[in-house]
Amino acid sequence: MEKLTIGRLAQLGRVNLETIRYYERRGLLAKPPRTEAGYRQFSPDTVHRLRFIKRAQELGFTLNEVGDLLALRHDPQHNREDVHTRATEKIADIERKMETLAAMKSVLQRLTERCEQCGPDDCPILASLEQEHSL
Repeated sequence: MEKLTIGRLAQLGRVNLETIRYYERRGLLAKPPRTEAGYRQFSPDTVHRLRFIKRAQELGFTLNEVGDLLALRHDPQHNREDVHTRATEKIADIERKMETLAAMKSVLQRLTERCEQCGPDDCPILASLEQEHSL
């Protein structure tokens, strides 16, 4: 079985070298064996794991959540319901974030509309940022 260098793994996984090192430190990727010269030797299966991590991140999962999903993926005792529950929780989290973003957008739209009629020393955007209130 052909072993991969960290550079080749980064290329195949479409990430940079530091991402791989970071995932190793976080425990998402196992530390690979090294050659006598000290070069890492990754198995080809690591590419699939790396792509799994990146895809899960693209769907909004945090690295802690990705670690949980990886554990479920390799645990013969896990059931479909565990994964389904986590995905459902992520959907609810995304919906909350969307509501927060919509509120932020609404406030900024109102402020920019007011900004169009203000004078040079009367900026509603800057005045709003100086106030101590939340959305």
